[in-house]
Amino acid sequence: MTTILRIARYGMRDLVRSRWLVAYGAFFLVATYALLQFSDSETKALLSLVNVVLLVVPLANIVFGAMYLYASREFVELLLSQPVKRSQLFAGQCIGLAVPVAGAAVLGILVPLFLTGAGGATVGTGIWIAIIAATLSLVFTALATVVAYGIEDRVRGLAAAIGVWLALAVIYDAIVLMAAMRFADYPLEKAMLAAMIANPIDLARLFLLTQFDTAALLGYTGAVFHRFFGGAGALVALIAVLLWVALPAVLGARLFHRKDF
Repeated sequence: MTTILRIARYGMRDLVRSRWLVAYGAFFLVATYALLQFSDSETKALLSLVNVVLLVVPLANIVFGAMYLYASREFVELLLSQPVKRSQLFAGQCIGLAVPVAGAAVLGILVPLFLTGAGGATVGTGIWIAIIAATLSLVFTALATVVAYGIEDRVRGLAAAIGVWLALAVIYDAIVLMAAMRFADYPLEKAMLAAMIANPIDLARLFLLTQFDTAALLGYTGAVFHRFFGGAGALVALIAVLLWVALPAVLGARLFHRKDF
């Protein structure tokens, strides 16, 4: 455990000095502050912030995570020449990468909420948005390890990272909508539930929108999910998102163990 923490601390110190991380945190700080100041209501500001989080956090984490892991291969080779277990090195790298990026998003979201004196309900919802932003950071950092250790070529890997984000953030919803319209005469509840669990961004969207008192925002798949699980829908969504953190991390660890550096 000490070795993991040492590797993680090194990665954190390296990232904290990164201009990219500062710009990433500043983006959320400015975006949250601007939305709170220029929106008609705090609820509209938070809904807009949800869209920003669901679009920017996955893209930034999977692309930056893959870039960072490709760039750190010489460092990995150096540590592997030392008496360091691969499992410890992988865990330390993931922690050192995910924590600073998730922390930058969380601070960028929460600091403006407190500085602008937002209401208690708004702050509570903002905290949930920050938690989901951090969770999505973990999910897409884990997916970045799958890309970086599964694809040798850096250009192909970065293209694959963008492709994964594009598929989950944009193409997925279009496919689900077209399928729902094409097979509207058939019972689709179970299929829609399976489709939702297959996409961490959609799960995060559902969980965040359940924090707002309006079922109309849930959309077709969200309404099916909410009706099927009742009041436990948000809990089920959160558990599924956490599974999305664990499964890619396990796959990334296996690829790392098998990789010939």
